[in-house]
Amino acid sequence: MAHGKNINVFLMDNTPVGRIKCTLSNWTGTVYKIPRTALEKCNDRDDLKQSGVYFLFGTSDETEKPLAYIGQAGTRKNEKGILYRLFEHRKNDYWNEVVVFTTSNNSFGPTEISFLENKFYNLAMNAHRYELKNENEPTQGNITEEKESELEEFTEKACIIMGVLGHKIFEPLSTPISEGTLSHSAEETTDVLFRLSRRIRKLGRTIEAKGKRTAEGFVVLQGSDVSPVEDETISAGISKRRRKARISNGILLEDMLFSSPSAAAKFLIGQSTNGLMAWKTESGTTLKEYEKLMLK
Repeated sequence: MAHGKNINVFLMDNTPVGRIKCTLSNWTGTVYKIPRTALEKCNDRDDLKQSGVYFLFGTSDETEKPLAYIGQAGTRKNEKGILYRLFEHRKNDYWNEVVVFTTSNNSFGPTEISFLENKFYNLAMNAHRYELKNENEPTQGNITEEKESELEEFTEKACIIMGVLGHKIFEPLSTPISEGTLSHSAEETTDVLFRLSRRIRKLGRTIEAKGKRTAEGFVVLQGSDVSPVEDETISAGISKRRRKARISNGILLEDMLFSSPSAAAKFLIGQSTNGLMAWKTESGTTLKEYEKLMLK
């Protein structure tokens, strides 16, 4: 059984849209979430003049997907580390807030921040949630196995706090619903794969797709078929997502998250569909019936 975590969240400006500081008991890490417009307010923060790793967050104008840039900052001779680097980034207009990871005891050196930058980059790439602005994979550098073990533990805690701060950049879309949210009888079926099969008359063929229920909604899995035709029964929003999605020869090239099973089915089929009936388990049980079983 997983243990809970007690995270200390401090609203530095007495508002949830201002600066936020996060810490964990018995952890040397210190995390800041700072709006771009509040950087000047941080001039008196000595820990932001240290070394650390930072994430710049924004939204792509072209794809409307979340953007992120992962970087590192070492302590400068002028005693301006992370904060000074963030001021330099203001020449780029794609980001509107930053999340910073540093330490309470100023223990990060060049080796540590290089390792963490590389680790965070690869975790984000594997999750496929954010478009990364980094042109190249950061260099990991040489590190002892003892230090690597220590930094792996730091990474685990950092990933949890990042999610709490609203950025699930490290969480794969197809992560199943937590077992703790299900009834005992459903604990063995938390990673059920649902299938959709629909004959499209205009195409003269059948659309086949796979998906999963998650804690965030419904994820259509990479490799699913997408009908190239649609009608007026789907919303403008679904139609827009169909045009912007990564699709090649009618095949979805990425996992995609939807707010509901019906939205996912409409995206795939191109017409109004009841997702609770369209999605079925391997044995043919509809999603509607499956969810009833979960409650027993």
